[in-house]
Amino acid sequence: MPLDDDLRAWLRLSLTSGLGGESFRKLLSAFGGPQQVLDASRSALTRVVSGKLADAITDGTMHGDPAAVEAWLADTRNHVVTLADSEYPQALLLTPDPPPLIYVKGRLELLNQPAFAVVGSRNATAQGRLNAEAFATALSNAGLCIVSGLALGIDAAAHRGGLAGRASTVAVVGTGLDKVYPARNRDLAHGIAEQGAIVSEFALGTPPLAANFPRRNRLISGMTRGCLVVEAAVSSGSLITARISNDLGKDVFAIPGSIHSALSKGCHVLIKQGAKLVDDVADILGELRLPLPATGLSQEAPATSAHPLLSHMAYDPCDVDTLAGRAGQPVHEVSAALVQLELEGAVANLPGGLWQRIN
Repeated sequence: MPLDDDLRAWLRLSLTSGLGGESFRKLLSAFGGPQQVLDASRSALTRVVSGKLADAITDGTMHGDPAAVEAWLADTRNHVVTLADSEYPQALLLTPDPPPLIYVKGRLELLNQPAFAVVGSRNATAQGRLNAEAFATALSNAGLCIVSGLALGIDAAAHRGGLAGRASTVAVVGTGLDKVYPARNRDLAHGIAEQGAIVSEFALGTPPLAANFPRRNRLISGMTRGCLVVEAAVSSGSLITARISNDLGKDVFAIPGSIHSALSKGCHVLIKQGAKLVDDVADILGELRLPLPATGLSQEAPATSAHPLLSHMAYDPCDVDTLAGRAGQPVHEVSAALVQLELEGAVANLPGGLWQRIN
């Protein structure tokens, strides 16, 4: 579809080389709208921004192509939403750095639905992924759209859970929407585009640059009522999302885990800093003053055999030799039993030759 003049002006200004969100908003405040900015003289522009930016605006120096956006918008699922549009996420307007415009693929109405962030480690355990998906499904059934970052591990599980519930999911990404990153989530991204929405503030063609992901995290925090961290190491980017949520005055929740697991340490740090410890979805819904849905966290247990080996397994990871010692069985018999229990969904094989019982 052809761009109208107003949207074309928004795009031209947003694609101006070197122009960030803060300067963009200053220009809007000074001149009234993107077209007025583009029509302004260099001398008028330099009263608001640097001479270098004024030159880029007057010369039309851009880091993207509006014609490529016009072609992208030919797909009716694709949208560009500006600060002036009613569809713009109103929650972002209350944050310090709302992007002047966002690119959206999917259902626009989800941008202003009550939402909740579920985030965590890319290198999640099987139990962590199950927890993320179960919590996300229950929260989605409670009417909260699940927002996450489309990363591997916890994020992907959260999106699947959101799609399984009634309120769906929104993925906020750190690339242009003509790219899927990571590529392993391509099928999931297509499902979200059909049933949920994918959002980015970055121009089409933007690759997965490391500096863009903390910026993505601030949108996840800004769009949501609170944040749940399922599994995270102390260096995890999920802690950035949690910190921003806390700075915005929003509730932060964390699921505890084994004191021996590196993927629990980030959650434990958050709990020490004041995050609310969570072991049931009711903990979150109670804080948010929302009713518990009829379809909560309860799930049918996998059809596992009542194998006696399970009675010797705690939920901390352990190696085969340790488990064989506990059970008083030969290592080869324990190994064979673990493979069968893994097929039944009762245990997970972790890196480093460790095994863990899962719910």
